[in-house]
Amino acid sequence: MNDSGWTDLAGAIGAGGVFLFLIVVVWQVAATWRARMLAAREEQYKQLAVKYAQLLEDNVELHRRTLDELTQARGSIASMEKMMREIE
Repeated sequence: MNDSGWTDLAGAIGAGGVFLFLIVVVWQVAATWRARMLAAREEQYKQLAVKYAQLLEDNVELHRRTLDELTQARGSIASMEKMMREIE
């Protein structure tokens, strides 16, 4: 091979190396971006789970209060019924 052939071959290998390097860099940037997005999504899921747990606790407390009030209302109605039977 003459000098021109070696130069062309070296240029082709160099260009291939540069393109390969750029592909690897782009691949790694994309992989890093994807990992960050997945981590952010995971954090959002955790926040939603905490919020859901708090709402569930609030709902249970409201349910307990409602049952207490219903029990008191039933007691009052039973007392009134008893009083009305005694009056008759």
